[in-house]
Amino acid sequence: MLIHGLNKLTLLDYPGHMACLVFTGGCDFLCPFCQNKDLVLNPSSQPVTTEDEFFSFLEKRKGVLEGVVITGGEPTLNIDLIPFIRRVKAEGYLVKLDTNGTNPGAIRELLSEGLLDYIAMDIKNSREKYAETSGIPKDSPLLGKIEESVELIKNSGIDYEFRTTVIKEYHTTDDLLSIAAWISGAKAYYLQPFRDCDTLVGAKEGTLHAPERPWLESLIPELKKQAGKVEIRG
Repeated sequence: MLIHGLNKLTLLDYPGHMACLVFTGGCDFLCPFCQNKDLVLNPSSQPVTTEDEFFSFLEKRKGVLEGVVITGGEPTLNIDLIPFIRRVKAEGYLVKLDTNGTNPGAIRELLSEGLLDYIAMDIKNSREKYAETSGIPKDSPLLGKIEESVELIKNSGIDYEFRTTVIKEYHTTDDLLSIAAWISGAKAYYLQPFRDCDTLVGAKEGTLHAPERPWLESLIPELKKQAGKVEIRG
């Protein structure tokens, strides 16, 4: 599998565990607010860490690192993802997968083989505004696949979370309440305030804004009626 970035230590990306963070390239979404422009649009321009180099690194970090977080881009686009994770698990590491949920087939196979210990799925917006927020056509078949992935994850039996990057220009109170109703019964739902930068996929720096924190905080009691744990992250 092509690894287009490696953060050798993260204390934030795998709750409760010391982990490394592996970045894969390419994505089937074009979210305007995504911060990984080159990784999504031109992954071949990014440096590559080979699998041999990565597993040599893992061997040296045994007893220090507990897990590997695989993120992107969208990791499930990689045909080598499943054998890669098999190898990571064989080395004794926990695996957390970050996904946009557009490939329920891959998620199902990973779950059936017991290859995942934690899964985090981004929920871009309410169903009605999903296409606009993720940069895909309104009639895209990916939308149905996202619905399927939500149910798979909720019934997976492993630790998981849903999360939404909240942007003032894209999300309203009704949108977030609609998302909470959609994932009703979920273990955890995190609100992540948008952070601006100069490497956004589809928007210019300064055109999108983080929501006001008091507004997010005011929504938590209502959101908690649907999800077991609701927090603002970041």
